[in-house]
Amino acid sequence: MTDSLFFDTDCISAFLWVNGQSLLAGLYPGRVVIPRPVYNELSYPTTPHLKQRINYLINNKMADLAAIDVNSETYVLYYKLSVSPDKGDKVIGPGEAAAIALAKTCNGVVASNNLSDIGVYIKRFGLKYLTTGDILIEALEKGFITEDEGNALWASMLAKRRKLGAASFSEYIKLKKRT
Repeated sequence: MTDSLFFDTDCISAFLWVNGQSLLAGLYPGRVVIPRPVYNELSYPTTPHLKQRINYLINNKMADLAAIDVNSETYVLYYKLSVSPDKGDKVIGPGEAAAIALAKTCNGVVASNNLSDIGVYIKRFGLKYLTTGDILIEALEKGFITEDEGNALWASMLAKRRKLGAASFSEYIKLKKRT
């Protein structure tokens, strides 16, 4: 797979909170994309270390920052998802909306943990997606981490109140094998 991965705030911050962003750069060289609305969300003054870590990735060419041009198909979809959805659809956050809009118009992959909010759009647009758990499984399969290291990362992410869908990485692996 060579598609770009468009991260929403929750998914990228799971790695940033535990200083695990280099894992993303190693797994997906040249493919990590941070939409501008996600970058903006990571720039809150209360979490300067997250902005420093994302800046490190961008400044060292381990991630690209993606703007959304106001006069583009991407912006039209972004606005629809984040501000003015179709009747019966719900508004989603700007980071999630940006990741979806960019993935759809650039034939990329959405990286998000928030499938309860975005699952309908993932399905509607036929998008590929990855969660933090999927990324860690890929890291395990490619030898970037051991299962014990995955469990340590998982526990640290949970301690930072990330919602990952299982109590441990080992449990997540078992859940994925059943599906």
